[in-house]
Amino acid sequence: MQDSLSYIILVLIGVVIYLLITQGKNKEEPKDNTEELNNLKESINNSFNTMSASFNSLSKDVTRDMTSTLTSVNEKVSAFNTQVENLNKSQEGINKILAGVKKYGTLAEFSLASLLKDLLPASQFISNVKMKEDTSENVEFAIKLQDGILVPVDSHFPVEKFKAIDDAYQADDKKAAADARTKLARAYRDKAKSINEKYIVPPKTTDFAIVYAPTESLFSELSSYQDPSSKELLTQELMKKYKVVILGPNTLSAYLQSLHMGFQTLKISKHATEIYDHLKRISTRFDTHFNNIVVLRKKLEEAMSVVDSFGKDARSINRSLEAIKNQDDDDPDPDNPEPMSAYGQIDKRKVS
Repeated sequence: MQDSLSYIILVLIGVVIYLLITQGKNKEEPKDNTEELNNLKESINNSFNTMSASFNSLSKDVTRDMTSTLTSVNEKVSAFNTQVENLNKSQEGINKILAGVKKYGTLAEFSLASLLKDLLPASQFISNVKMKEDTSENVEFAIKLQDGILVPVDSHFPVEKFKAIDDAYQADDKKAAADARTKLARAYRDKAKSINEKYIVPPKTTDFAIVYAPTESLFSELSSYQDPSSKELLTQELMKKYKVVILGPNTLSAYLQSLHMGFQTLKISKHATEIYDHLKRISTRFDTHFNNIVVLRKKLEEAMSVVDSFGKDARSINRSLEAIKNQDDDDPDPDNPEPMSAYGQIDKRKVS
């Protein structure tokens, strides 16, 4: 494109110089140069026609290139706008979650429910528990301990107050950051007081409750906050004053895992006690069984003794019967019986 423009400019300069020279000659030599002028005009017209054709071609190329470029830019801008709209929609959804829309539950409650489901059996925790009968307030979750004692667990995530701290740090405004941290601490003080009044009801519950901070950055902010006047940590203040413990995702996971191990140990201990009781009952039954065997043996010995006496009587009877039988076989003629001694023998002295 630049080469064509340079060429056209050079042609125009050449034409102008030629005309100037021609006019100078005409002044010096006034002649009739009509034919030459006609030829020159024709040459100039041809040059202008060529230049016009070049400009038209150049204009078409430039227009085509510009149109293509603008079309491409327009497509890219449209795609970018679409991505921005999608991002805005996603941000609206996140804002709804972070704002605590009750219809879907808050992000903090979702996170707490996930931890409990992952780290505890379903029988060890319950949701939406009424701690006091005279109130309609329900704690989000309660962990079951031994003998049915409950540990109240509630989540809390004041998003706007926590975001204000980050905004103040980004703006490098120390005063605004201090005010935002104070407001966040005040929000958790109010939450701890509410939990103490509504959910801590010994002996139905433990004498403490848990407040769950759903992000590690929030938990770090709360655990590092100190009262400006007393220099007492916020976590210690809430534990002493309201019997409330603040736990983040990692600390709550460790606590739930320790509870799970305790439940397993308790279950094993319970099974061991049951097995011992069964073995003890079996041992007692074996003792009774062996005692019955001893009694049975004595009974059998007595029965054998009676059987032996029956055998002696039977043998005595058999001998008596044999004696009677032998006497009948040795008896003489019944018309002349032989005298017999007292022992059933023939008295030979009388016979002689």
